[in-house]
Amino acid sequence: MAGPSYSVDMSQAMTTAPVTAADWLIVVPSILTLIGGSLCLLLRKNTSLQPKLALAFLGLLVLATGALLVHVLKAGVVTMVMGNWLPPFGIAFTADPLGAVLAFIASVVALCAGIYGAGTIDTSGRRYGFYPFLLFLMTGACGAFLTGDIFNMYVWFEVLLISSYGLLVLGNGRAQLDGAVKYGVLNLIGTNLFLIATGLLYGHLGTLNMADAAMKLSNAEPSGPVMTIGALYLLAFAMKAAAFPVNAWLPASYHTPSVAVSAIFAGLLTKVGVYALLRVMVMLMPVARAEMSDVIAWVAALTMLVGVIGALAQSDLRRLLGYLVISGIGSMLAGIAMGTPAAISGTIFYAVHSIIVMTALYLAAGVMASMCGSNDLRKLGGLYGESPALAAVFLILAFAVAGLPPFSGFWPKLILVDAALETGWSWLAAAILVTGFLTSMAVGRVWIYAFWRGGPEGTADGGQVALQSGGSAAVAVQASGLASPALWLPVGALTALVILFGLAPEWLMNIAMRGAGGLIDPAGYFLSVFGGAA
Repeated sequence: MAGPSYSVDMSQAMTTAPVTAADWLIVVPSILTLIGGSLCLLLRKNTSLQPKLALAFLGLLVLATGALLVHVLKAGVVTMVMGNWLPPFGIAFTADPLGAVLAFIASVVALCAGIYGAGTIDTSGRRYGFYPFLLFLMTGACGAFLTGDIFNMYVWFEVLLISSYGLLVLGNGRAQLDGAVKYGVLNLIGTNLFLIATGLLYGHLGTLNMADAAMKLSNAEPSGPVMTIGALYLLAFAMKAAAFPVNAWLPASYHTPSVAVSAIFAGLLTKVGVYALLRVMVMLMPVARAEMSDVIAWVAALTMLVGVIGALAQSDLRRLLGYLVISGIGSMLAGIAMGTPAAISGTIFYAVHSIIVMTALYLAAGVMASMCGSNDLRKLGGLYGESPALAAVFLILAFAVAGLPPFSGFWPKLILVDAALETGWSWLAAAILVTGFLTSMAVGRVWIYAFWRGGPEGTADGGQVALQSGGSAAVAVQASGLASPALWLPVGALTALVILFGLAPEWLMNIAMRGAGGLIDPAGYFLSVFGGAA
């Protein structure tokens, strides 16, 4: 099966339109986070100044990525090449609606995690690198979203991996070190597969520029080399995204670090893997994706079901949420398996939704655990009487992650189910619906245990008695600073986005459709990179 054929006049590559001031926005996120992370590293002993400095840079990052998104939506795909080495020879930074919106949403959740961390990360955590690692993590994430070169994406993945590993071991606890080993080993395997596939791609095509590679592969037959490269990329990025059966590292590690770290991991890291699958399998290698669509579909369905069944089996709140992260990845893979514009737009919408809602759920779980002194569902209870607002927030997030209206998770699941039914993937639609039902049970169980019942397991009505009589839960509430804006502000802001994208999804849906169109028909991407006629 051959894909659509594109051609660009390479003689016009030397006449690429001059870079405007607005086009510089594409490299500002990486520059900002590198400078901010370096300054925080230099000031690591000044633990009172670090949060203020880091939050200032994260706020500037939100503004920069927001301005870049507006620029891309207005002007189209934007490309910038460093050192006047023009494509396909130089390393290009290219921002389209997909990369720009993910960079913006990632910046928003990073700011929220940073604010939450200001109220929860202790002096030791600040001294040993929480804020520098967080900023360098965003360097890698934004670089991966905005690069136009496949090897450069590998480099940004390495920056992301090193920074995330630093955040994971922060605190030096036994559980953290155990989780870090599993996280590090399996992710390094995925990274090596990524590098091997990239080397084979260069040997086969003689280029690593994404636009150039996409043009050369657009009308390629499903040959052995192409399918081998596609399979390696699929396996590598499936490991990064924590898809079944290469997902063991996520539930073994995400519950071990601080809540702020778990939240940014749950929201962001696996979505970088999904983004790489979209970029490589849909835009660069559409033929390989089409040939492997059945495999991807089965992986998607099993990832959904294994994730949600794992969540139902958990008694630890953060482990439960980790399995829900895995389940959500399956829904995104379903759109990639179908490969239609509607399905891909559903995957993009779902990715944005998942970044927001999973970060918010982890932060809300941190507040709940601080009130009761434990993440164990059996030790939670009586929280509705203590904080009705938190009960309402968690219920909204629970509805959203389950895909129930009127919140953000409803629309991408509706799009994916509709696309599956239209293209004859009825069993995949059934898997999405069954997963949504089981997810409702998993998060509903948490809400009943933590908020509806009167106290922890084994108490008569004891939860409220313990809180009112100065028991350990009450001490935990006082010590945690429950009313602190550092805890409530990020949770409230992300919940507001969940409501906004549920009640008014048009803006995000339009971006998702434009992003999907740019992946399936990347003529605008080619024009931006080469300045020729596609």
